[in-house]
Amino acid sequence: MKKWIVPVLVVLGIVVILGSSYNGMVELRNDAETAWAKVESSYQRRNDLIGNLVKTVQGAADFEKSTLTEVINARAKATQTTINAGDITPENIANFQKAQSGLSGALSRLLVSVERYPDLKANRNFLELQSQLEGTENRINVARDRYNDEVNEYDTKIDKFPGNLLAGIFGMKQMPRYKSDAGSEKAPNVDFKF
Repeated sequence: MKKWIVPVLVVLGIVVILGSSYNGMVELRNDAETAWAKVESSYQRRNDLIGNLVKTVQGAADFEKSTLTEVINARAKATQTTINAGDITPENIANFQKAQSGLSGALSRLLVSVERYPDLKANRNFLELQSQLEGTENRINVARDRYNDEVNEYDTKIDKFPGNLLAGIFGMKQMPRYKSDAGSEKAPNVDFKF
């Protein structure tokens, strides 16, 4: 009667270990997907603030129309590019990042152009929006870093034994990390000459 207890306990132990390992992978994958949603949320906050910034600039200065149009168009393109958390691929991240980089560049040109308008720089609403944008950029950076941390934890779990066996069985694959734009390791050249 006791002969069947040992094999049953061994099988039960293996099932518990494999189930725990699988559940850990699912939890880490979900954490990484949630971290990505926070990255998108931070970018959305920036996109929302940019509309207010453009309105403030338009109201306070007879501004270069091409610069404002560029910011508005870049913002529209950036808000159209999204990634489903379940479909995070290197290509999708690259497309998302390209749209966000276009917006960042247009916004930088807008803020540099504002230097020509002393009344606007002193405008309380503009200063508050500028401060909010700076804080938002910091939030975006923190969200991207947290996403990469979560992806690293998940990828490590599915790469290590016995997780790699289960990951292969259940089709769990590595998730892409958020990478900086090409050339961003070089400091930007800021020139206030017009």
